[in-house]
Amino acid sequence: MTLTSPVLIGRDDLLALAQRRLAAAAASNSAAASNSAALSSPSGELLLLAGEAGIGKTRLLGEITRRARDEGFTVLAAGASPGDTEIAGGLLADLGTEMRRSPATRAAGERLQQRLRELADGDQHRRRRLLVADLADVIASPFSPAEPPGALAGPVLVACEDLHWADDLTLDVLGRLGARARTMPLLVVGTYRSDELYPRVPMRQWRTRLLTQRLAEEVRLHRLDPAQTAAMAAAIAGADLPTAVTASVHARSDGIPLHVEEFLAAGDGVPETLADAVLARAARLSPSAKALAEVASVLGRSFGLDLLTTITGAGPSAVDDGLRELTAHFFVVPRADRDGYDFRHALIRDALYADIAPHRRRDLHARAAAAATGFPDAFISDQYERAGLTDRAFEHASRAAAEASAMSAHREAVQLYQRARRTWPPTLAPADRATLLAALAAELAAVDDNTEAAACYEQAHRLRLALGDGPGAASLVPDWVAVRHLLGAALDERTTALRAALPLVAGHPAERGRIHAALAAAYMLDRRLTESITDGEVARTLTASAAGALTPSLADNPPTPALADPPNPDQVRCDLDATLGSVYLFAGRMDEGTALLRGAIAHASELRLEAQAARAYRMLGSSMSVLVEYAQAEDALTQGIAYAARAERVNDEHYMTAHLAHVRWATGAIDEAARLAQHALAEGGGITTEITARHVLGYVALAHGTADVAESHLTEADRLGSAMRELQRLSPAWWGLAETALAGGDVATAVDRCELGFAASARVRDAAYLFPYVVTGTRAHLAATGPTAARDWLGRTSELLRERGIPGTLGAIDHALGLILLHEGQTGKARDALDRAAAFWSARGRFWEGTAVLLDQARCATRSRRPAAAAACREAAAAAYRKAGLGGLLPAPAAPRLPALSAREMEVALLVAEGRTNREIAAALTIAPKTAAAHVEHIRTKLGVSRRAQIATWVTARSRAAATP
Repeated sequence: MTLTSPVLIGRDDLLALAQRRLAAAAASNSAAASNSAALSSPSGELLLLAGEAGIGKTRLLGEITRRARDEGFTVLAAGASPGDTEIAGGLLADLGTEMRRSPATRAAGERLQQRLRELADGDQHRRRRLLVADLADVIASPFSPAEPPGALAGPVLVACEDLHWADDLTLDVLGRLGARARTMPLLVVGTYRSDELYPRVPMRQWRTRLLTQRLAEEVRLHRLDPAQTAAMAAAIAGADLPTAVTASVHARSDGIPLHVEEFLAAGDGVPETLADAVLARAARLSPSAKALAEVASVLGRSFGLDLLTTITGAGPSAVDDGLRELTAHFFVVPRADRDGYDFRHALIRDALYADIAPHRRRDLHARAAAAATGFPDAFISDQYERAGLTDRAFEHASRAAAEASAMSAHREAVQLYQRARRTWPPTLAPADRATLLAALAAELAAVDDNTEAAACYEQAHRLRLALGDGPGAASLVPDWVAVRHLLGAALDERTTALRAALPLVAGHPAERGRIHAALAAAYMLDRRLTESITDGEVARTLTASAAGALTPSLADNPPTPALADPPNPDQVRCDLDATLGSVYLFAGRMDEGTALLRGAIAHASELRLEAQAARAYRMLGSSMSVLVEYAQAEDALTQGIAYAARAERVNDEHYMTAHLAHVRWATGAIDEAARLAQHALAEGGGITTEITARHVLGYVALAHGTADVAESHLTEADRLGSAMRELQRLSPAWWGLAETALAGGDVATAVDRCELGFAASARVRDAAYLFPYVVTGTRAHLAATGPTAARDWLGRTSELLRERGIPGTLGAIDHALGLILLHEGQTGKARDALDRAAAFWSARGRFWEGTAVLLDQARCATRSRRPAAAAACREAAAAAYRKAGLGGLLPAPAAPRLPALSAREMEVALLVAEGRTNREIAAALTIAPKTAAAHVEHIRTKLGVSRRAQIATWVTARSRAAATP
């Protein structure tokens, strides 16, 4: 399968240069048409596009050609082919054929081909100098200002590809033509491969001469950097790819665009097309140079001179000769330190390595490992494993993995621990296997490979239990449970596993404290704040007692084995402070919670407890993003993402990125929110990251008015969160689906979603996830039945908001109250409530309700017959939408729908509004008083009201709404 990037990446500067050269040629044509005597600067140019194979020269030339045609240029294209260096004028013949296709250049093309035929029949060396000038004149004649008859109407671009294969005559003619282009409406652009200018290639000296004499201009196409490679991969795939994928593609492709496309299409391994090309080039090497290249490929992309010489067994002179040949043919390049070499491309090394016979490859690896005295353990372990010497590989891999972990190189540590697991000897003790598996699990969790981490923890746990090491098995449970949480394990499953571990550490207060701290964290994640605080306090007591204050009595407790790796009290303290800090925040104890979390960050950072510091950052940032403290959230998340990236805490980095996306959406940076959420989603990993990212993408789609996209993301988030059954995973999806339903006019579904969200929050007395429902549910209830149900809803929800007292949530109460008052026709009171809500949302920087309340204020002003105020509110909302990149003003929030009454019921309602009694209504309509009473009762039910005065208010509001244009 072939993959091609639909856009040109990383070439903006070169396109801008080409655009200037095209403009100069076009200006020359205009000057000639107006009989201008001279131009203020040279117009045409001989422009060379240089770069290695696959760098994108043809793609760039194609874009230049497209732009030239769009600007009225006539384009003449030709290209050299392998073997043309031995054929005089090969590319020129191709150019002549191209010229014959156009009536304006047909005659010149025929003359060009005739002159080339004459060259073949005569002595080309004797006539060469005259012939070069003559051929240049023939090619230039159709667009020369000196020959107006038959001349082209516009400027001309001559595009020549693969000049490294061109012959001497062709190059000399192009050089002369380029020189003439300076005074003509002509631009000559040629491409060549910079890595194929071998000695004796004609272009090598020709290029040097033209550049030295300033007769040509050359630009080099550089390799793409990692960000540009990621952008190209995203353009090909249609979405952001995980950083690990794009980093691998960049490392293997070296940022060469063609190789990026090939590696993405091929997946694993070296693409056959590229491998074949490398091996074809290698076949032209001398046997000794090819053998040296194979030995070098065993050492990796980079290799040192001394190690290479030792392995080959050849003398320094033979190695120097081989490296000289490999350098001349662009297989290797000297390193800057002059003590080693690099393969020019990673794929060159990979192709050569794959082509080595298996037994020779193993022998070379064994020799490399034996000779690599003083080299890093990681390198030596790789060589031993590839040589099949597993015992030695295990020894070095274990040491290297521990060193990598200590330096926070978690990705490298994963690879090394996996190598140690692959190569551990059959005689390795089960306890040592359990220790290695636990270490590997911790590193896998750090890089967000949670499925494999859980499997390793489970294997280590079983090994410990089989050994009768209950405390050792229990010590694995908190981290194992944390990983299972990221895989979607529900609260009951996690707390059951933690409580089952407690009896195994009956004599170890420190480990019991750590397990209770994990229980506190589990309850905190479900916002069961009371249970979290209870276990948190137990953990504090046990952790303090572990310092020596509590010593179990031997009479009451039999001796227990000591833990091989007892919990670090500083780690437990930092984790516990982060947990309780988050609990206090959601309980409305903002100052206490913030202080605990910031203290945990500072303490863990000072002690270099990376996992604890990253967790505290994410707890602070994600909590503040939910609690409408967006400035604090952005500060904590930005710092936390940078910290997690440095420490290679991948899951923490991705999760905080998803929450930063939420902050961006909440504050109106809609496009940035989408970019961050898509990035977090593309990175994969933990289910919590995916759920949060999908929440944001659903909200972004809501802002853009694409309900189907919003529903898709939010429904998937709901599905993923249902397995975890945690409030923070489910409730945001339900709110988004309620908003989606309300925007689509499905009032009943909106009410059901809001009631579902309320019930979930009420079970744990939550306010943080409930507050967005307050306004949405009020709109839904008003539209469904009327103000009675809406007031009941506001009473139930506001009770929880006031109970917790979280500052960022309380503005929803005024907003909802204003909507109810507006529906009832109490516009003065509604205006006051909506004004308070608008000021609140503005101060908090909350975009969604902040723009909606402006439209609500506009409706209120219209009802109050204040058109200027209404227009000002609508314009403020429109400006907010434009600032958010949403274009014009989105539709107003769904206004409460007027209930449908029958014709007879409307007659009754109008009489009720006039203050008539049931008997008076019956007399006026010639119906029985009981029938009139029944009609009034039906009206109350439909309107959701309980008093006759409310019916009168509804009639008044309906009349005003009907009168409003």
